[in-house]
Amino acid sequence: MGVVLFESGATTISYLSPDKEKTVNAISSIEQGQGATAIGDGLALGIDMASSIPDKKGIIILLSDGVHNSGLITPEEAIDYAKINNVQIHTIGLGSVEPVYLRDDIYGEPQYAQLDEDTLVLIAQETGGKYYKSLDEQTLNEIFFTLSSNLEYEMEYSTIRDWFIAASIGLLLIDVYVIYGRYRIVV
Repeated sequence: MGVVLFESGATTISYLSPDKEKTVNAISSIEQGQGATAIGDGLALGIDMASSIPDKKGIIILLSDGVHNSGLITPEEAIDYAKINNVQIHTIGLGSVEPVYLRDDIYGEPQYAQLDEDTLVLIAQETGGKYYKSLDEQTLNEIFFTLSSNLEYEMEYSTIRDWFIAASIGLLLIDVYVIYGRYRIVV
């Protein structure tokens, strides 16, 4: 799992890692931003990360309000990039039924959070993913449970057999040298 943070641009918070604790710590260190949302830039960086492992299916889970108001890459360009790299994107719309006050703009006018479900639905549909709407922490937890139970996991086993064989051969060669070598140690 890896984590990409996007505001007025995008940056990687945690590179792909099987270490769950490292990823959770990276997520915990995220602080609320200024409100700009560069969805396209974040998706492009996530697609690069998801497609960096050959022969593995790339999956992205996008949490956003769906409002693209910053960055260089549009959501449509990110969708095309995801299709080229065979990356599936599930989207989760974070929002509320009622308008949520963010702050006053430079003119003193109140700014409210919006939820652009159309963009999030488009991203999910075009890349073979699903759209989910989260209104609170409980529905977000339910969505993550649903996603984790529907994803296919591949177990990768690692072995120390090769290291053990190499060490055994090395010890055998040292033993042969000690017994039969030019400068025999054993008499």
